[in-house]
Amino acid sequence: MRTLEPPHLRLLRLLRDQGAVSRAELADRLEMPRPRLLAEVERLVGAGYAAEAGLAASRGGRRSTLVELSPKLRLGAVDLGVTSIDIEVTNGRLEPLAAYSEPADIRQGPKAILHRVTELLAKAKVDGAYERLDAIGIGVPGPVSFRDGVPVSPPIMPGWDRFPVRELLTRELGCPAVVDNDVNIMAVGERHGGVAHSVDDFLYVKIGTGIGCGIYLSGEVYRGTDGCAGDIGHIQVDTHGPVCSCGNVGCLEALFSGAALAKDALAAARSGGSPALAERLANAGTVTARDVAQGAMEGDVTCIRLIRDGGRQVGAVLAGLVSFANPSMIVIGGGLAQLGHILLAEIRSVVYRRSLPLATGNLPVVLSELGPRAGVAGAAVLASDLAFEQAS
Repeated sequence: MRTLEPPHLRLLRLLRDQGAVSRAELADRLEMPRPRLLAEVERLVGAGYAAEAGLAASRGGRRSTLVELSPKLRLGAVDLGVTSIDIEVTNGRLEPLAAYSEPADIRQGPKAILHRVTELLAKAKVDGAYERLDAIGIGVPGPVSFRDGVPVSPPIMPGWDRFPVRELLTRELGCPAVVDNDVNIMAVGERHGGVAHSVDDFLYVKIGTGIGCGIYLSGEVYRGTDGCAGDIGHIQVDTHGPVCSCGNVGCLEALFSGAALAKDALAAARSGGSPALAERLANAGTVTARDVAQGAMEGDVTCIRLIRDGGRQVGAVLAGLVSFANPSMIVIGGGLAQLGHILLAEIRSVVYRRSLPLATGNLPVVLSELGPRAGVAGAAVLASDLAFEQAS
């Protein structure tokens, strides 16, 4: 059950999502007595969170004043992947003012990675994107204690366990920070501005270097007791499968992920089972998931089979989740979403075939609309909520 949000938080979120709104409309939309609404607006204007924006169109009498978020609000948004750093600085409306993206290796450890994050944010400041940040949101590729702002036993992030990410960023950047799992922030981003806009119950499945699932239930992210809800990449699907990075055998992630697909593609190229992959290996010295996608587009039978095999494995896991949680949508994102409609069709087929008919009767399984921006978009949403909470 969703808790009742404080009036100031509902007001600021409305301005974030709708833009400038008249005082009269704010009172109507928030179902708040006009005197109380006016007092709240004046307080937020005085605190630097809102600003007047001219007069609204006439509603038949005296024209109401438009209210908008303060144009001075600035938010930092960071999406850390296993092999990448993506950063945006946005205004209060979550419109990007600066963006940086570069390769990285999460295994370098928290000090090196977070130092680079602060360097890129310092560059944004020098470039004029902000004078001060009001809040920052960051996603990391592993389980997170949302309450404590620290990663917890992340299987592919050596050195990150219990590292004080939130504390370090707050100290270094002089603003409040919020830390979450990377798939959760992707789900938040997709719900705010993507294909799952305003959908209250859905699953966001990231298929990339690892596999994870952001779970939205009743309009809120479900994180679980210890922050590891949705870590579907470590569900065992083959008792005789390969050893996973977590130490267990036959995990979904060990059978189908960016690294697993590249390994299978390399074997197919070397064995001669895939002419398309063999040619790419000869030309580039290696093969990647992108090569598999391209080979499938060219009709290479082995590439198509690799994608379909992976889709069946993902679909089997999702079928159980669908029967359990009964979501109204599944969104597929992450780097392997580039495998496109072959992957999507296979996942969809298995989910529909193996889940309860009542759960799949009107269940769309779709690709992410935000693509690689889903993470930073969600981090910005969480940062804005955190900034708005400071206005209480």
